[in-house]
Amino acid sequence: MFNWEHLDIIIGVIMKGLFWTVVISVTSIIIGYFIGLATGFSRARNIRILKSISAFYVWIIRSTPILVQALYIYFVMPKLFGLHLSHEAAGILCVSLNAGAYISEIVRGAILEVPKGQWEAGMSLGMTKLQIVMKLILPMAFRTMLPALGNQFIITVKDTSILTVIGVAEMTYQAGQYASSNFEFVESYTVLAVFYLVLISLLTVAVNICEQKMGADAK
Repeated sequence: MFNWEHLDIIIGVIMKGLFWTVVISVTSIIIGYFIGLATGFSRARNIRILKSISAFYVWIIRSTPILVQALYIYFVMPKLFGLHLSHEAAGILCVSLNAGAYISEIVRGAILEVPKGQWEAGMSLGMTKLQIVMKLILPMAFRTMLPALGNQFIITVKDTSILTVIGVAEMTYQAGQYASSNFEFVESYTVLAVFYLVLISLLTVAVNICEQKMGADAK
């Protein structure tokens, strides 16, 4: 049976975790975007040394579960490099690196789809390589990658739940702590599921609106 008595308490507890879920998700997707932009571009343009480093990084991240990455970053890296990482810093680093690897593939694919004629057109106008990239290539590529980026952001939000294993006080952690202390597992995890359903649904609507707006602007 669902006990409605402590519903307001459970909601309050999970709301505390919502703060870290949002902060880590937004921070990680921004950092991950710049990581993915740099690594994806270097691979698409065959920049030798950077291409090899980027390919190795993407291979490592895509070949290991994010749970293992979180455990490694929080427990192993401090011992190897003498670093002190808080739960939240380790969580942001983990999710950023994970998102960056997948965004790298999105960026690489989008840049490869830009017609080569854009480079030739830019050079004929006397633009520098940087100007061509910033004013011609990236704006066109961004429209192509927007749906995949939106999907990756949604995945990143859900990935933050993994961080409960390293003690990050996001929503899943808070719900688990309350459930364990009060033995209200049904109530805690049901409310948690509803929180995720609402949050992901709102993000999906926002992404769809952005896609429609970008599509209308492109016409």
